[in-house]
Amino acid sequence: MTVKLFDLNIEEVLENWDIEHGLREIISNALDEQQTTDSQEIEIKKGLDGKWHIRDFGRGIRIEHFTLNENPEKLNSKLNLIGKFGVGLKDALATFNRRGILVIIKSKFGTFQIKKSQKSGFTDIFTLHVEYNDNPIDIEGTDFIFEGISNEKMDLTKSFFLKFNDESLLDSTMYGEIYSRKSDGAKVYINGVFAADEPNFMFTYNISNITQSIKKKLNRERLNVGRATYSSRVKDILLSTENNKVQSELTEQARNRYSGNLYDEFSWIEISQKAFNLLHNSQRVVFLTEEEIIHRPEIIDWAKRDRYEVITISGKEKDKLNSQMNLGGPEIRTSDVFIGEINDSFEYKFINHHELNKNEMVIYNSYQRIVNLVDLPKWQIPKLLISETMRLTNDDTCGVWDSSLNAIIIKRTLLVNEVLFAGTILHELAHKVSGAPDCSRIFESELTQFLGKVSASTI
Repeated sequence: MTVKLFDLNIEEVLENWDIEHGLREIISNALDEQQTTDSQEIEIKKGLDGKWHIRDFGRGIRIEHFTLNENPEKLNSKLNLIGKFGVGLKDALATFNRRGILVIIKSKFGTFQIKKSQKSGFTDIFTLHVEYNDNPIDIEGTDFIFEGISNEKMDLTKSFFLKFNDESLLDSTMYGEIYSRKSDGAKVYINGVFAADEPNFMFTYNISNITQSIKKKLNRERLNVGRATYSSRVKDILLSTENNKVQSELTEQARNRYSGNLYDEFSWIEISQKAFNLLHNSQRVVFLTEEEIIHRPEIIDWAKRDRYEVITISGKEKDKLNSQMNLGGPEIRTSDVFIGEINDSFEYKFINHHELNKNEMVIYNSYQRIVNLVDLPKWQIPKLLISETMRLTNDDTCGVWDSSLNAIIIKRTLLVNEVLFAGTILHELAHKVSGAPDCSRIFESELTQFLGKVSASTI
């Protein structure tokens, strides 16, 4: 048996680390060893003597593991390991020393303890050393034994790990997992270790497929990771999911685009685009910008008539959807697409008024008298055309003002009811004279003028 001192070359460092940060590194290493060796679950338990144990059942720690060095095994591993840079263990030991925590480490290769000692050749410099007793121990794996750690500190440390939190898994993708949001908010984990609180995220995420960019940006603290570090991977996770519950949440966000209660993921144009596609595929919707809603009320009128729900989007979001269609992607019902559908839905089968029966002719011949009631100059009076059909879709459209034909077109079935015929003629005349769509103030004003003239002539 020999006892040796191994210099860690550490004085006082990591002032901003607390006990839980050191414990986090020890648990991370234990979880990595469990994955690498496919050994049994690690143990975190408190002994009858009040000391806490963190134990894995892997290969056992050696003295060379206390050097500051990248770990080739971890760096080259295809497993989702937590630590890969060889700094966690030494940082943790320095933190325990600074915070007054006694730690003993045992494996089959011996016992390791931390103590301050003079640096070799420098009597006035004291650094941390590992006191290494190489007397073999009959133990499987590595056991870290801590004295001076409260239950609260250990509970806090365990909360940093997805493994020990009660998260509800929704979906696993090639980039990571999606978990249900809890009532107090959501979190982001990276390889199962807490990275950030996200109070206004729709879901909790665990990023398991780490990019080189994340590796570079991920600092040693791991508790102060900025959103810029992981946002691209969160997008990848959401864009790749096909989970029904997740997609349902996305479509609900799309429906509530301007409700003021949106989660932060929806501010990403790629995510809103996915949500709009999902909503378009599952519901009867028309996507209009705020400007179109203000200046194109006729589109809203047609949407209501055809039982479509109007979804408000931004100009940037519309541009993204148009770009998708221009590149050969799925067609989405924006205003341009919807207007095209409306135009394509009309198919006229015109008939000559001589083909009308006697009763139909009576109503048809009342057209000029109705026009006279509103006192239109002769040059403003449009033609009246009769069609057997109006729209291919099943709706109640019986009349329309068609500026390209300079004609009011009515469906033949309207010629059985003189009241509906007269009302439709006045309605379409108001469109012709005002040049305005339904629901607009100009159209309503013109129609009111017509009603006043009809009433006055009757009185």
